[in-house]
Amino acid sequence: MIEFIIKRLLWCVFILFFVMFIVYTLMYSLPTSYVETMARELATKPGSLKSASEWLAELNHTYGFDKGIIGGYFAWLGSAVKGQFGESWYWTVPVTQKLHDTVWYSFWMGLVSFIFEVAIAIPLGVIAARKQYSLTDYAVTVFALIGISLPTFFTATLYKLIFGVRLGWFDIMGMQGRNYHMLSPVGQFFDICKHMVLPILTLVTVSIGSLMRYTRTNMLEVLSADYIRTARAKGLSERVVINRHAFRNTLIPLVTILGGSLPGLFHGALITETLFGIRGIGYASYHSMINGDIPFTMFYLAFISILTLMGTLISDILYAVVDPRVRVH
Repeated sequence: MIEFIIKRLLWCVFILFFVMFIVYTLMYSLPTSYVETMARELATKPGSLKSASEWLAELNHTYGFDKGIIGGYFAWLGSAVKGQFGESWYWTVPVTQKLHDTVWYSFWMGLVSFIFEVAIAIPLGVIAARKQYSLTDYAVTVFALIGISLPTFFTATLYKLIFGVRLGWFDIMGMQGRNYHMLSPVGQFFDICKHMVLPILTLVTVSIGSLMRYTRTNMLEVLSADYIRTARAKGLSERVVINRHAFRNTLIPLVTILGGSLPGLFHGALITETLFGIRGIGYASYHSMINGDIPFTMFYLAFISILTLMGTLISDILYAVVDPRVRVH
């Protein structure tokens, strides 16, 4: 297992190297107006002692844009390995500081959404498989297809209209109420939690369908296996057959999928956070991208790439752990 993990880690580093080279090439190929705009803004700030041309030369040198694609990439990579990603042009703070200030909002929102998704999707998928072609199965299938089909922006707007505008239960934007600063620490905590309800509901709605369908499909496959028929022929109760034999084997592919999604809790929900004004890492990355913040965009894409590779590695490891029949080479 240790040898397998080491090999996979080396492959991850190799893949990440070329992925980030592609990302840097795209950033390098952007119109120079982004850098020129930043240089003009720095030159016009109070106390600036440099002209726009001097700032332009300094920015190009700092991010390797004056060294060509290959030289610039290795210059950026050398700084990135040391944890130096520069200062965000849009947020005017170090990139790593902006990550620290925003990522935990995204993490807790993603974690709560993930828990609700698992707690709802897996039991409903199992129930639908046990009662195949019944009214319950059709209802679960329709519900799953609706969740898969509805785009995030439509779902978020619908919840805003119903729960925010019509019923007035929740604010439709932001993370704090009007009286936030007048509340006690406990009150402030619950105020933030209240503003997280609609974003979490949106995330659960748009993500629950695929996991529900996957659970149902795997459960149906397991229920048609020979050892399930043998267990029923021995006179075991249906509850024992489902819970002890069928569901345990259904969990094998599910665990790999769920394990691979864990690192994704940190990269934020770009569309949902932007629509609800949640100042997470997704919200920050969206505004950085549309405002030409190359340092933060480069960092965010590197961050996403690392999390994706980590998710794949975790899935492979968990598959070998939960299924002893798998031989890892």
